[in-house]
Amino acid sequence: MDKNRWIMPYIKQFRMRFLLVILLGALTVLFSGGLMFTSGYLITKASTKPETILMVYVPIVGVRAFGIGRAALAYVESLAGHHFILNVLSNMRVRLYNLLEPQALFLKSRFSTGDLLGTLSDDIEYLQDFYLKTLFPSIVSLMIYATIVIGTGAFSLTFALVLLVLIGLLVFVGPAISYLYMKKKNERVKQGKHTLYQQLTDNLFGMSEVLFSGRHLEMIAQYDTKQQELQQIEAKKKSFINWRGIGNQVILGLVVAFAVYWTNGMAVTGEIPATFIAAFALMLLSVVETFFSLSDAVSESTRYQDSINRLRRLEADTEPESNDQPVAEVDFGTNVAIDFNHVAFQYHAETQLIDDFHLHIGPGEKIAILGPSGAGKSTVLKLLQGAMKPSDGAVLINDHHTNAHSDAIPQVVSMLNQKAYLFHTTVFNNIHMGNTDATEAEVYQAAKQVGLHDMFISLPKGYQTNIHETGQRFSGGERQRIALARILLKKTPIVVMDEPTIGLDPITENHLLETIFDTLSDKTMIWVTHHLAGMAKMDRILFMDEGKITMEGSHQQLLAEEDRYRRLFQLDYPVQASDPLKATM
Repeated sequence: MDKNRWIMPYIKQFRMRFLLVILLGALTVLFSGGLMFTSGYLITKASTKPETILMVYVPIVGVRAFGIGRAALAYVESLAGHHFILNVLSNMRVRLYNLLEPQALFLKSRFSTGDLLGTLSDDIEYLQDFYLKTLFPSIVSLMIYATIVIGTGAFSLTFALVLLVLIGLLVFVGPAISYLYMKKKNERVKQGKHTLYQQLTDNLFGMSEVLFSGRHLEMIAQYDTKQQELQQIEAKKKSFINWRGIGNQVILGLVVAFAVYWTNGMAVTGEIPATFIAAFALMLLSVVETFFSLSDAVSESTRYQDSINRLRRLEADTEPESNDQPVAEVDFGTNVAIDFNHVAFQYHAETQLIDDFHLHIGPGEKIAILGPSGAGKSTVLKLLQGAMKPSDGAVLINDHHTNAHSDAIPQVVSMLNQKAYLFHTTVFNNIHMGNTDATEAEVYQAAKQVGLHDMFISLPKGYQTNIHETGQRFSGGERQRIALARILLKKTPIVVMDEPTIGLDPITENHLLETIFDTLSDKTMIWVTHHLAGMAKMDRILFMDEGKITMEGSHQQLLAEEDRYRRLFQLDYPVQASDPLKATM
């Protein structure tokens, strides 16, 4: 895939606007140099006490013209540049939407969260900076560089060669050194921040386990050490920028000094008027300063490369696979069993998320999956839903590979998430979308099962009451019950629950759990959680760590035989854990 597919097509599409921005940028710099040239000439000429005001009238007009022109051109350049950028960003966002929309159901499954969020929130905006802060200034600088060398070459080949070398240090050597140095430092900072973020989130989600293991002080010390390493890298970057700035000023001083020396020699020989000495020096002082930003612009290019690489990877991953075979209808049957046969999975070249995972879940069995963040719990659910293909092994529902029949999985698997989404429509429609063939009586029955029917009929418009976006009208527990009613109406034999009680107060949580267990008593249940509420009602409890099952048994067995589970339960329910009778409730 062409690595410039996210850059060059837009330059070609809006090439006239692109060229206009470059032209305006170059003219702005030239007018700035013209302003300083006429100003230097005017100051020097005025100091010679000319016989008449007419001798300085022309440079006065020139100063005014170049001053006004520079400001006007800079403003128009800004307008043209942002107009170009807005058109490019608009097209990029449409293109990104067209890539993601067909994969909407599987975005979280097919892409790691960091990549997806980075693409949606940052990458397109970073490419805006690429045009404004890197591409435009670089092209303009090369044009001005060529103009200076060619222009001075018309007066003196020696002077032109000296400027070719000195300014070349600012245009080529400085940016190249900055790129190589900053690339390495930026990569270390990016990796360090990624590690810090991962450690922080893992430790926050698994705080009970961290406290239980007594490693909280070690965790804090590791975090502080890593933070200090990042601060040291940032300090080195700032030191490099400071030294680079000093180097730029030295080169600028050499350019101005040589310009004074050269023009003075030419003035002595009568080749140019003496009034041109200050004019040339000030002009070069102004123009050469525009090259200083090149090193900063090139240093940030690694950020743009990351964004382009992520967009390219996203585009590659969302390209539809060629498959001329017709999709066969699947009949999973009624007594549904689930098998994970020595399953392994990893994203691209990342660490193995699931490793030799083996699990059989019989029809109607209730399974809870516990474990710290990053243990592989969510990956197991994604594999079950068929949204991802195992790197090795097979995930089967009644001998059917889930990844081969992902479109048919919703026939047998329903999902109750951490925060069920409710749509901006009526209560009736939100439940009815679970099964659009269901009758009105069946919708009412599902609402009764979750204990919401009486509340719905008491509303001003009953079941026709609008729920509003995200269900703002209802509490967290009520929203989850509406989602549960939707699942009951769907009548799938398997129900997957991913932290459905998170964020609820203990009373609401207990009431919701009672409803869940009562209404789903005849279904296969897979419950992923960090919380140990309701574990006594599960047939089996699995504890995952680093993609493997490290602990397995019923609630009573684990309390009796596993110190780790008993201590985790005690952190959640200290009173119940101290009383064996209550712990089995």
